[in-house]
Amino acid sequence: MNPTILIVDDEKHTREGLRTSLEDTFEVYIAADIGGAFSVLERETVDLVLTDLRLGGEDGMSLVEKALALPHPPIVIMMTAYGSVDAAVEAMKRGAYDFVTKPLNIDRLEILIQRALRSRKVEKEVVELKQQVEKKYGLERLIGESLPMDDAFNTIKQVAPTRATVLIQGESGTGKELAAQAIHALSGRPKQKFVAVHCAALSAQLLESELFGHERGAFTGAVDKRIGRFEQANGGTIFLDEIGEIDQATQVKLLRVLGEDRSFERVGGNAPIKVDVRLVAATNKDLAKLVSEGKFRDDLYFRLSVVQLTMPPLRQRKEDIPLLVQAFLKQFAEENNKPVPEMSPEAMEALLRYDWPGNVRKLRNVIENCVVMTTGLKIGLRNIPPEVREATEGGGTLASAKFIPAKSGRFNLHETEHRLILQALEDTGGNVTQAAKKLGISRRTLHRKINEIKTPNDGHGN
Repeated sequence: MNPTILIVDDEKHTREGLRTSLEDTFEVYIAADIGGAFSVLERETVDLVLTDLRLGGEDGMSLVEKALALPHPPIVIMMTAYGSVDAAVEAMKRGAYDFVTKPLNIDRLEILIQRALRSRKVEKEVVELKQQVEKKYGLERLIGESLPMDDAFNTIKQVAPTRATVLIQGESGTGKELAAQAIHALSGRPKQKFVAVHCAALSAQLLESELFGHERGAFTGAVDKRIGRFEQANGGTIFLDEIGEIDQATQVKLLRVLGEDRSFERVGGNAPIKVDVRLVAATNKDLAKLVSEGKFRDDLYFRLSVVQLTMPPLRQRKEDIPLLVQAFLKQFAEENNKPVPEMSPEAMEALLRYDWPGNVRKLRNVIENCVVMTTGLKIGLRNIPPEVREATEGGGTLASAKFIPAKSGRFNLHETEHRLILQALEDTGGNVTQAAKKLGISRRTLHRKINEIKTPNDGHGN
């Protein structure tokens, strides 16, 4: 579809002449005065307004202001006589793109229009790119290229735009809250509030008050009315971490919020309060088992788990460790105003052999310790905290793997990964299934990485 142009001029031969000259390239509307121009702008989406600065007894500046105040403002180019150049400059200060002087040179005018429209297209693309980057932010803190993380990413992207309740399961430190934030960021309500509540940190009475609020005098110490987290999150997302810790009474009240009327009452109150809230819950417990033991309501469990998302433990996605390490090195170096250090092959080997019972949270803490406590530009094996280093010495996955620095003398993650794979294959006599198990990755991922080693076309070398 051709760009649309609105020509506004009180001289008939000028506006008709411009329409004849431009209508082969653009979809052209015309108006003789400000009223007519306003009418066109109200009913049509216009890409560019070409208007005279003087429209009979009317001031074209009001048209400029009107056009630029629209939700999707058009580009405005002024037409003016030589004596009104100062006024045209003032219009540009208020947001007009440019001006041309009469008598008009049609060829020059068309070049100016095309340049203005190209400029607008670039601006629009930049805005769209920024929006994409803002959307991507929902996933960028969840780092990983492993198959388990691919599955998690796909689930997040699919469920985020919906209104479905999501139950995120996984061990402590696997990134459940980051996943909840990603669901919110990629939803239709990313600019609304994301409210997190850690249920295990509060007693039953305090949790109920925290979630639903309370009226003044509802209990001893309730000296004022309190707005609960559900009300605070209205229009946005509420994240309930460690949902398996809530007591039976709170479970009943929570079930009502997830019902058709989406309402609840404050503690000590009897007036129903309706909210529009997306609920995401997380747990490191087996809720199905708690249901079978009578410790968690089955109807609430079914409401919470419309969609289930499992965040994999780090030991099941060890191929992501180099990526995570690199990201954390950069983050903590910047936070501590230090140059980004390198991880020695021996230190990386220790990290890859460790089973990470604390998952990504534990790895993050270890890398922060390394960055803070290392004085040089390279993190060696001796800089790795003893609990990690000693747990991997003399055994563990790929204990015999040998690391050779890159030819440049700098540690290269891709070379190290390739050497790990080759060592695993050697240790298992070429058995891909056993090698994948030793590496803590899937056979599919290992096959892909073996092909990368055979055909190194990514610029990293081998």
